[in-house]
Amino acid sequence: MRLPRLPRVIGFDDGPFARRPGAAVPLAGVVCGGTRFEGLVWGRVRRDGWNATREVCRLLEGGKFLPQLHLVLLDGIAFGGFNVVDLPELAARLKKPCVAVMRRHPDLDAVERALRRLPRADERWAKLKRAGPIHQLGGFTFQVQGAEPAEVAEALARVTDRGNVPEALRLAHLIGSAVVTGESSQRA
Repeated sequence: MRLPRLPRVIGFDDGPFARRPGAAVPLAGVVCGGTRFEGLVWGRVRRDGWNATREVCRLLEGGKFLPQLHLVLLDGIAFGGFNVVDLPELAARLKKPCVAVMRRHPDLDAVERALRRLPRADERWAKLKRAGPIHQLGGFTFQVQGAEPAEVAEALARVTDRGNVPEALRLAHLIGSAVVTGESSQRA
């Protein structure tokens, strides 16, 4: 993966959503050149549904942003509860490195217990496992498909203003919250 001086990334995060089964969950995708805001896509997934991978692809395929992107970033591996993204499929369809960024290493036992309460738990767990190992490099915690972990850690540092949350993910979180609730949330 060769990155230009100013890598262009998109970061996806879900907004606040109703806790009822099948509720619509907003999905914000923010494009940044380095740490500078450059564009936005907006979609919806289902709470604990099966359309997260398809929706991210729908928002990018055939659009103006995909040819410009160097990395696709996700805030975690699932949106709207356990609507799990198939990271290898996403990377293959978009032909871009795809990275699920986490704030900390997840408690996988707790994650498995939670998803076991949902239908088709084995399929959800298999998608989580297919995303690959969880890496902790350069102050970032992530899973990646389509690039080497060391290259991804370097790229994440270049698109992060401060802390360990890339700017595109931080902005996607703030925008998703503001659109749904009328103001941005504190945690980003």
